[in-house]
Amino acid sequence: MTDQANEPSGYQGPAFFSYGFRPFFFVASLFAGLAIPAWILLLIGASDAESFAAARQWHGHEMAFGFLPAVITGFLFTAIPNWTDRTPIRGTVLMFLCGLWLAGRLVMAIPLLMPLLSACVDAAFLVAVAGLVWREIVAGKSWFHAPMGVLVSLYAGANMFFHVQTLSGAATDLPERMALGLVLLLLALIGGRVTPNFAREFLAGQGRGEQPAPFSRFDGLSVVLVGIAAIAWVAQPQALSTGWLLVAAGVTNLGRLLRWYGWLTWREPLVLILHVGYGWLALSLVVLGIAVLGLGLSTVDAMHGLTTGAVGVMTLAVMTRASLGHTGRPKHAGGLTVCIYLLVNLGALLRLFGPAVDPSNLVLGVAAMSWSGAYLLFALVYGPFLFRPSVDE
Repeated sequence: MTDQANEPSGYQGPAFFSYGFRPFFFVASLFAGLAIPAWILLLIGASDAESFAAARQWHGHEMAFGFLPAVITGFLFTAIPNWTDRTPIRGTVLMFLCGLWLAGRLVMAIPLLMPLLSACVDAAFLVAVAGLVWREIVAGKSWFHAPMGVLVSLYAGANMFFHVQTLSGAATDLPERMALGLVLLLLALIGGRVTPNFAREFLAGQGRGEQPAPFSRFDGLSVVLVGIAAIAWVAQPQALSTGWLLVAAGVTNLGRLLRWYGWLTWREPLVLILHVGYGWLALSLVVLGIAVLGLGLSTVDAMHGLTTGAVGVMTLAVMTRASLGHTGRPKHAGGLTVCIYLLVNLGALLRLFGPAVDPSNLVLGVAAMSWSGAYLLFALVYGPFLFRPSVDE
């Protein structure tokens, strides 16, 4: 995804629905900022095991199949026009998709409909997104990006599987791991593309001779190992071989990250944060692998290294840069943007390591407020950019 300001010409509708990143980054940030505090309140006030299980299931679903798909959709519908050289998905179609996403959040939070109907409403969003992604890939003959269509389709299937399990009264940990496994691969693919590209652009502008290493077999091996480790974790989450595969994938991707000279981008946090986010990906793989081997944190805490760390940091890194670049603003992280980055990293660190230091709910509460506060600050700072036309129009 390039980040130049390229609002669609000839579009006469609201600026908010002129590009996919505008509505979906905004609703995702608001949802992340509100849903996590709501989950903490449910956690503290759980009156019995049954209600706690229901709250836990809602939290897992809404983070994996509510919040994350909104960010992914915003990214894809902004990147696809660059891949296909076609008109962006905008206007009425984008309004409908946003409404469908909101309907899914409502039926999951307030189950007024029959369970089967609620499941269909929620599942329809990712199915619609997958269909549109494939339509654009086929129409633009952008077959190189077909793997993205496959991943989104699998994501939609994982959500449907979640609802099948819920309706049958079965556990939902398998479809949740399926979603997170796909996210691991997406982070390795997308993060591994945009991070060195933007670092290369910045370092060249600074006149530095050091440049990120071009894509090589080592990079390919790093991505393949993430895919293999993710599949093993989904299929056999407690196997020792899975633990070693996760550790190997994490170490390999740490080596990949070091080849991009991220420490030289410290003068521009908008670039540095991408490297930090990819570092979280490598760390989360190692920590999760160690947990599976029974040598470190619990697997539940370790899994939050992926969700709050890798996902949280990388999504905000992409959201801030895309929101600035695609609205014609300077690609520079101001003081409030740096605060966003500090808050999300603090929340991730506290959520990952806090329970081992202080098992009370106090640390979890501080972690949640810090992490969700980062997204609320994004909505506050970047919301006006997303609602208004680009500055160069």
